[in-house]
Amino acid sequence: MNDTLFGRIIRREIPAAIVYEDDDILGFKDIAPQAPVHVLFVPKGEVIPTLDDTTPEQAQLLGRLMLAAADYARREGFARDGYRVVMNCREHGGQTVFHVHLHLLAGAPLGHFGTA
Repeated sequence: MNDTLFGRIIRREIPAAIVYEDDDILGFKDIAPQAPVHVLFVPKGEVIPTLDDTTPEQAQLLGRLMLAAADYARREGFARDGYRVVMNCREHGGQTVFHVHLHLLAGAPLGHFGTA
């Protein structure tokens, strides 16, 4: 494992409000939420610093992060209203913990990005 903040949460060395867990993924509430629901989904085993560091062989792991977020959204009842998933990459992308992770934001109307 690693010594990032998320590695310490995965090892239960520091507390977190864990809301999702399976063999590969841990989901916990963000300590500085940007929406009424703000959950981080992180891989528990393989440590990848940034999205830019991923390889084609890690595509399944990235997909598991997305599926975990969707599963949580359905289970908690806000999937029908909608939610956003975001993955920040490096400093200019807003990444502050260098252990690849996915943000799930929901619980209120969120601003629009682009035109799609």
